[in-house]
Amino acid sequence: MDLLIVDRIEENTAVCEDEQGNMQSIPLSQLPAGVKEGDCLVRKEDGYLIDRQLTQRRRQEILDLQNSLWN
Repeated sequence: MDLLIVDRIEENTAVCEDEQGNMQSIPLSQLPAGVKEGDCLVRKEDGYLIDRQLTQRRRQEILDLQNSLWN
């Protein structure tokens, strides 16, 4: 599975990080509508889709880590 994480959005481009830490820019026109920073994208033969379950799990892990650092 090819997994990308949206690091940031710059104008009409999403800057994404792959599993090896490499950055790549993808035009927003090639991504699902509503994609935002932090979304996990899975590359398919016909384009990309947002893995909402993985995105939510990663966001929760980051939130838990932040909370553990503040307490």
